Amino acid sequence: MRLTIVRHGESEWNHLNLFTGFEDVDLSPNGVKEAELCGLSMDNKFDIAFTSNLRRACNTCKIICDKSNQNPIIISSPKLNERDYGDLTGKNKKEIADIHGEKQVQLWRRSVDVRPPNGENLIDVIER
Repeated sequence: MRLTIVRHGESEWNHLNLFTGFEDVDLSPNGVKEAELCGLSMDNKFDIAFTSNLRRACNTCKIICDKSNQNPIIISSPKLNERDYGDLTGKNKKEIADIHGEKQVQLWRRSVDVRPPNGENLIDVIER
């Protein structure tokens, strides 16, 4: 058995450097290309694919399956959605760092137990 983990391609908001979280944005043109290249480089067959129910993840999965000529069972679940960035959602990451400091933004983004304002920390995501 083999487990392959793939993150979604660049989203429209990744491209704009915005906190995305639960916001259901699609892939950017670059994200589509990233997913296509991933699919073309797949050298293993898979029977089941798991994805969040966010468009960027679902579309990445579909593109990878198409480009790798595979037709797995696809299971989508909101339990796999990206973390909720709460009040930071839709805001520019650099502007937030300018206001709150880079150290605080890194705590919100990378700490296991620190929540962004009205958002989820990684423990919350794991429990979900």
